[in-house]
Parts: sequence; structure tokens; C-alpha cells
Amino acid sequence: MRMASSMCFLLLLLLSLSLSLSSSIAEEESFDVRQHLSTVSRYNAVKDVTDSNFVPSTIPNECKPIHINLVARHGTRSPTKKRMRELDRLAASLEVLLSDAKRDAQKDNEAANKIPAWLWGWKSPWKGKEKGGELVIQGEDELFHLGTRIRERFEDLFAEDYHPDIYTIKATQVPRASASAVAFGMGLFNGKGSLGPGRHRAFAVISESRASDRMLRFFDTCQTYKDYRNNQEPAVDKLKEPILDEVSSALSKRYQLNFTRQHTASLWFLCKQEASLLDITEQACGLFTSSEVSLLEWTDDLEFFILKGYGKSINYRMGMPLLQDVVQSMEQAIKAKEEHHTPGSYEKARLRFAHAETIVPFSCLLGLFLEGAEFSKIQHEQALDVPAKPPQKRKWRGSTVAPFAGNNILVLYSCPSKNSSDYFVRVLHNEVPVPLPGCDDSDFCPFEVFKERVVNPHCKHDYNAICNIKLEEPDTSSVTSKLLKLFHLLFSRKKDDEAQFHKHTEF
Repeated sequence: MRMASSMCFLLLLLLSLSLSLSSSIAEEESFDVRQHLSTVSRYNAVKDVTDSNFVPSTIPNECKPIHINLVARHGTRSPTKKRMRELDRLAASLEVLLSDAKRDAQKDNEAANKIPAWLWGWKSPWKGKEKGGELVIQGEDELFHLGTRIRERFEDLFAEDYHPDIYTIKATQVPRASASAVAFGMGLFNGKGSLGPGRHRAFAVISESRASDRMLRFFDTCQTYKDYRNNQEPAVDKLKEPILDEVSSALSKRYQLNFTRQHTASLWFLCKQEASLLDITEQACGLFTSSEVSLLEWTDDLEFFILKGYGKSINYRMGMPLLQDVVQSMEQAIKAKEEHHTPGSYEKARLRFAHAETIVPFSCLLGLFLEGAEFSKIQHEQALDVPAKPPQKRKWRGSTVAPFAGNNILVLYSCPSKNSSDYFVRVLHNEVPVPLPGCDDSDFCPFEVFKERVVNPHCKHDYNAICNIKLEEPDTSSVTSKLLKLFHLLFSRKKDDEAQFHKHTEF
């Protein structure tokens, strides 16, 4: 009996281990690294990753969209010049590592066999390229099709003939943002013009100077934020070090190469660029297990939470000029509706193209991606906990919050009733309705409630005050001096005129 019980226990143990192993293998096989690249994720890879627990509202038939606000990040871009140089340094460093490994291989051939073949002689795909950061073909495609889908989804709104005052398109002065606006506009107005076989039409894209763009590049004009970011960056790097050390150690054992923390950071960056821009997932990304990818992704999410998101209120309070502009455009649309303005005489869409540093603070102002009671905390200026470390689940993921071409669409609806017209706001993130904590987790919020609970709590923060911007006061001494000169000139002329009069009237 005792032997039978032991055998039964062993069989159950083996079965349990087998099921656990099978589950782990299945999870590894279903893991798509392209959905775990934080803010370097391609739009098409992540736009359909949604919260399955949330059921969007059913919009009543009598409710019609009357205005749209879009805040979008630029599409997929190439690495910047600075990051391309980092990859060149990685290639040189790997060459030294592999040279040492080749020498050691003479003693231990088995260790050399563990080294992935692609590492031998690897060079950066961007080697020799002098310029970087531009919108690439995949990014053009993302924005073109986003424009096409928005026109199809809100067909009545885009039925008017194009005029820059009806469909306002704005972008920052950075070329990848303005190029994204152009790609979007080509999709939005495709077939509505007379240019070329595609019947394209010309349209205007407005840009503000980088030095004064408070609407879309507030992070560049806010000195308080720039000081905070510069002070926090070393501390954030320290927070990431234990994960980088852990992964470096695992890589060194796995491949018998002396990987350092810097090697791991650069290889992770290479993984993101290869997977996002080149659709290569078996080289740099293949070095890491899925759990290591999740940890490295978390370090990126942690960084942009602290430096761009809910980590500090200045990160999003500085975006108030943008939120105020959005609300103002809605109020103007309501006024046009109430006063029965002629179609074609008022704005129907305000479309903006900027950066992750724009869309992340804007999402925070709306209260998106918060857990539980966190919305109440930010309303009361309380700090939030950092995103949960894997394998714990979290809402704050760079791949969802701000992938390439990531976007927030705020749709204003008019819902006529018997005696009046009520207005509602619906927020779509990456084209999917999302709950607003300030509106009792509904995605269809009365406009006045939206203003009262979501917008107004932020309005007590003046941009100039929080960003430490000193408004230039007029030089009163200079003005007074000029006025005295003017009076003196006028008085002198008057005396001269009187003298001339008396001279000519003497008899």
C-alpha cells in the first residue's frame, strides 16, 4: 500500500511538472516580442491590444458627431543620429568580445558553439548613415491608413469640401511630425482632389516655432520640467541597473560571453529597432527569453512613467494649454450648432501631430491608464506608485500608451432631446473607446461633466507659474522717455507754427 501511494504521488508530480512545462512552452511560443517594445512598438502590432474587461457604450441613434479632436504621435521613425552611433560602438565592442571568445575557443570549443552565428562580424544596419530620426515607410503607412479609417468611421464629418478653417491640421516643426501630418492628410482626403491618379488634393499643415510651441512642444518651453528631468535621469538609470545586471549575468552564462550592463542596454535597443523597423525578431531579440524581454520592457515603461507620465505632476500639468485648446474647440463647435451656423462656415476637426512627450502628458490629463483609486490621488496632488514589476499585471505599458502613431481622439456628440440639445464627449485611445475615471469609468461622458471633473481640476495650474516663465514687463522708463520726446516734438512744432503765423500777419 505504501509503495502504491508513493508511485501515485510520483505520477501526480510528473504530470504536474509536465503540464507546467507545456504551459511555459506554449506561453513562450505565443509571445510576440513586437508587442513588448515599449514606446518603440509599431502601431499595427499593438493597436488591437485592448482591455477585454471593458465594454464600450452603445451610442444612441439620435446622437451625431459634430467635431473631432485628434492628438497623435508621429509614425515609426529611424533611430536618431546619437543612437546610431551607439550601435556603431556596440559593433566595435562585440568585435572585441568575440575576438576573446575565439581565442578561448581553442581551449573550449563547446563554449564557442553557444555563441549565436549572427554575432560574428555583425555591423549596424545604419552604419555610415549621417542623418536619422526621419519618418520611415512603415510610419507613412501607419498615418495614411489612420487617416483613411477616421474618414470612413466619421463619414458625415468629413463630407465637406476641404478648407483649412474647417479641417485644421497642426504639427510640430520636427520633420517626422509634419511628414506624419502629410501622410495622414493624404489618407483623409484621398480621392477628394484632382492631383495625379490617386486624385489627391493639397492641404495646409500649420507649425509653430519650436521655441514658442506651448501647444504641442510644451516640454521644450517649460523650464521647471526640463530641470526636473535633468535631475531625475541619473536616479532613473540607477533604478534600471539591477534588471540590467540580472539580464547581463543570464546572457553571459547562456552564451559564454562577458556581457556588461552597457552591452545589454545596447542589445535591447538593437532588438527594439530590428523588430520595429526591420521585422527581425530572431537576432538581438532572440538573445533574450520572454521573461527577460518583459523585464527590460518594464524598465523602459518605468523610465517614461517617471520622466513623462504620472511620476510627477509637472509632467502633465504643463500640457494644460493643449487640453484648454481641445475644450475651446468643442465649445466653438457647440456654439456653431446652437446658433445654426451655415455648414462649411465652422471647424469640424482639429488634427494635431507631435511626439510621445506630447501624447503621454495629454493622456495623463485625461486620467487614462490608472488603477483603482489613482484618479482620486492625482486630483489631490498625491504621488502614485510606480508600475508593477513583471510578472504582475499593469495598465501602464509604453506599447499601449504611446506606440508609434499612438493617438487620442476626442469626439464631440450632439444628442438632441425634445426641448434641448445635450452634448457628450467620447475618448478613443488608439481608435478604441476607453473609460474615463472622471466620468465614472464611462467612455461616453456629458460635456459639462467632462469639463467639471476632468478638465477644471487642472485649470487652477497656470502654465507660466508652474513652468517658471517670467513674462516680460514693458520698460516704463523707455515708454515715458518716448512720450516726452513726442510731446516735445509736437510742442516745438506748435511754437514754430505760431511764430510763422505772427510773422506773416504783421502789418
